[in-house]
Amino acid sequence: MKMYAIELLKRLAAVAFFAPALAMAAGAVHLDKAPVSTDPQKLQRGAKLFVNYCLNCHGISAVRYSELTKIGFDEKTIADSLPITGKKIGDLMTSSMTRDDGEAWFGIAPPDLSLIARAKASAAGTGGDYLYTYLRGFYKDESRLIGWNNKVFPNAAMPHAMWDLQGVQTARETDDKHGNKVLELVPPEVPGNMSAEEYDSAVADLVSFMVWVGEPIAEKRKTIGIFVLIFLAGFYVLTHLLGKNYWKDIR
Repeated sequence: MKMYAIELLKRLAAVAFFAPALAMAAGAVHLDKAPVSTDPQKLQRGAKLFVNYCLNCHGISAVRYSELTKIGFDEKTIADSLPITGKKIGDLMTSSMTRDDGEAWFGIAPPDLSLIARAKASAAGTGGDYLYTYLRGFYKDESRLIGWNNKVFPNAAMPHAMWDLQGVQTARETDDKHGNKVLELVPPEVPGNMSAEEYDSAVADLVSFMVWVGEPIAEKRKTIGIFVLIFLAGFYVLTHLLGKNYWKDIR
């Protein structure tokens, strides 16, 4: 009887522990697949978008301006095309906003985004998928002081920085096929400077750049990994043949 009671308590504790996580997973927002690219031209467009729309609040302090040469920029282009205010080519890409200002204006200091694409990876999708869905998920919300909300991250402190490109979309509550209440985004009531397809493409470029920032040597690492696996496969064949030749005389 005592063992049964202990086992029952264990099961109840497991249910109590995992139930909130299961409930969150059941109501999780679907993440769209991000068309992440390593094309230098797309990465360059993403870098320009980041500098013009994100860098005022968010830094990527793991990267120096000079490292943008790795995606095809030359130093003159970096200096001329990207608004580096008071910065040198070898400086880190830090935000011009101080932590105190961020807390005063948004209630929380905007985070550094150097590793955001890696940090947001989950069972629901990659970090790129999360960012791609998040940056397309802003909608007008008059009930909030900043006037914006986000489908992926409800009550986010961040306003929609690229609303002039996407336009001002709204949201309405509807039922999904399981009867759960979900938010459905409504196309922009105020058109942006880009069509929906153009905005999605721009966000894809921006996300591609942020994924690159999280691991600039990812492509090199993958290439090295392929050569290592080929070497190990060849080495295995040689050692296997050597072993057979060695043991045939002993047996």
